[in-house]
Amino acid sequence: MRLLLEMRADAHRLPEVFRFSGKVETMATSFSVPQRILHWLMAALIIFNLLVTDAMEDYARVFFGGQTPTPEQVSAANIHAYVGITILVLAVIRLCLRVIQGVPPEPKEEPPFLSLVAKLSHWAFYVLFFVMPFAGIGAYYFGNKTAAFAHAGPMKMLMWGLIVAHVLGALVHQFYWKTDVVKRMTSGVR
Repeated sequence: MRLLLEMRADAHRLPEVFRFSGKVETMATSFSVPQRILHWLMAALIIFNLLVTDAMEDYARVFFGGQTPTPEQVSAANIHAYVGITILVLAVIRLCLRVIQGVPPEPKEEPPFLSLVAKLSHWAFYVLFFVMPFAGIGAYYFGNKTAAFAHAGPMKMLMWGLIVAHVLGALVHQFYWKTDVVKRMTSGVR
């Protein structure tokens, strides 16, 4: 708990103060350093697991085909599984930080409809941060074919779609609306 409180103090804050539920709080202008580190670490691990799937696909083909995977296939598939479990653990920490530290407000330049789309997309990411690893666990450790299909099919496609939309949204913010959204998640707004 002490670590989380120390991380809260790390967040950059606006000088203005507002009251909410009788507590005086300040509004973040950037994501905190721990939030930014978790964002980029999770992004790298997710891209890795989305791109490097051959070992897990080989394992699944053999296992669900009724054969026994070799120790080499199991070891190779374990990498994908362990990265997925790591993503799940990091997602728990990231969600806790989001609740404790909050997030910066949407830029004024963003149209209300697109602001809603961005919020829904971010929460869809969070759902996938939890559901995909659990589906993978169900498939790999419990041999559930439905979980395997959902994990490698619709969830994977949705994750790719969200990533593309997320990157395009960041580029629109950076080059069209010229907001500080990208800076909030990289170096931080000073």
